[in-house]
Amino acid sequence: MKSLGATAFVYSKLSYTFVTKNTFVIISSMKQFLLITLWLCCASSVGAQPSVIVGAERTADYFPLLKGKCIALFSNHTGTVGDKHLLDVLVENRQNVTAIFSPEHGFRGDAGAGDPVASSIDPKTGVPILSLYDGKGGKPTPESMQKFDILIIDIQDVGLRFYTYYITMVKLMDACAETHKKVILLDRPNPNGHYVDGPILNMKYKSGVGGLPIPVVHGMTLGELAQMVNGEKWLPEGRTCDLTVIPCLNYTHQTMCRLPLSPSPNLPNMLSIYLYPSICYFEATPVSLGRGTSLPFQVYGHPNMKGYDFTFTPRSMPSAKEPPQKDRLCYGVDLSKLSEEEVWKKGIDLSYLIDAYRNLHLDDHFFRSFFENLIGVDYVRKMIKEGRSANEIKAMWRNDVLTFKQQRKGYLLYDE
Repeated sequence: MKSLGATAFVYSKLSYTFVTKNTFVIISSMKQFLLITLWLCCASSVGAQPSVIVGAERTADYFPLLKGKCIALFSNHTGTVGDKHLLDVLVENRQNVTAIFSPEHGFRGDAGAGDPVASSIDPKTGVPILSLYDGKGGKPTPESMQKFDILIIDIQDVGLRFYTYYITMVKLMDACAETHKKVILLDRPNPNGHYVDGPILNMKYKSGVGGLPIPVVHGMTLGELAQMVNGEKWLPEGRTCDLTVIPCLNYTHQTMCRLPLSPSPNLPNMLSIYLYPSICYFEATPVSLGRGTSLPFQVYGHPNMKGYDFTFTPRSMPSAKEPPQKDRLCYGVDLSKLSEEEVWKKGIDLSYLIDAYRNLHLDDHFFRSFFENLIGVDYVRKMIKEGRSANEIKAMWRNDVLTFKQQRKGYLLYDE
C-alpha cells in the first residue's frame, strides 16, 4: 500500500477516479477496484470529486462531425472508451472507418522500442492498419491520405519530449494541413502533466526522439500541444491544420492520474513513467536501465560498476530483443522501491546519470553520439564531465522552464 500525498486519479478501465490525500492506493487491479468502490460509497463524507471524462467518451460532441465522412484513426491499444477500443465503438455506431495509423510499438502496443512495425489488417474489423513506424520516415504516404476525410487522434501520451507519439502526431497534422483534411483530437490526461522541467530542445539536435522546441517535460496534454503546434507555426513552412480538440472534463494539471494500461512495453507501471524523465538518458550510454528485465526504467547498472550489491541480468524478450548488456550480470541501483510521490516531486533528477558516469570512469566514452538528441542541449555533457552536481545543471535550464510556461499559457485547456 502506498499513500499519495496529493490529490490523485486512479484511472481504472471504467474511468479516471479521484482518490483524496488520505486515501491509500493498493497497486493490484482487483484490490484497487474494491478500494475505489468502497471509497465511492463513502465519498459524500469526504467531499466527492467527479470522475475525469476523457475526450473519447464524449461521443455526443464529435459523432456529429463524422456524419457521412470517411474516417482515419491514429491510435494504439491505449485508445479505449470504458472497456472497449475506440475503433470498435466507431464501427459499432456505423461510423465509416477506412484506415488506422499506428505509431511506435504498433497498434497493439507490443513491439519493442525502435522496432520497425509492418502494416497489416485489423482482424476484428478488417480495417487496414498503416504503420507510421515502418522505417520509412514516419509520414503517411499520399496514397494513404486519400483514404479518409477526417483524422481522429486518440492515444495515451506520457508528456516527454523524447516519447515518440507526439512526433508522429505532428507529422500527421502536417500531412492533413497539406491535403486539407480535418483533425479531431480526443484528449487524455498527461501523467507527467503537473510540472515542466528540462531544457528546451536546441533544434540543431532535432531527431526522431525530439521534434519540437519544448522542454523534456512539457506538462501539456496532446490536445494542448497540438494547439501550440498550430499557434506557434511549428509545422513546416508555417502550415496549420484544421484542428478540433475534444477536451477531458473534470481534469486539471495538478490532477495525478494512474493509467489503466501500459502506454508502451517498457513503461509497465506509474513508477517507471515518473522515473522516465530522469533515466532515459542511459539509452545514450553503455549503462542498462533495465530493458530486458522485469523492472525497465526502474533500475540501472553495468557489469563494471563498483560498490553495489544489487544485480540484474538483461535477457532478450519481445519488448527488448537486444537489450544493452544482454546476458551480462550488471551491478547497480534498484529504484523500484522508491515511493512514487518522492520521484514525481523531484522532477528530472540527473544524479543517477552522474553516479554511473563517476563510477565507470569512461570519460567521453560514457556518452553515445545521440546523448544531446535526448537531453536537447550541449552543456549537460560538459557539466557532468566537469564534475558539476545535478542541482547545478538543473539551475541552467530554469529560465527555459519559465520561458516555456509563459509561452504555452494561451494554449492550455486545463487549469494549472
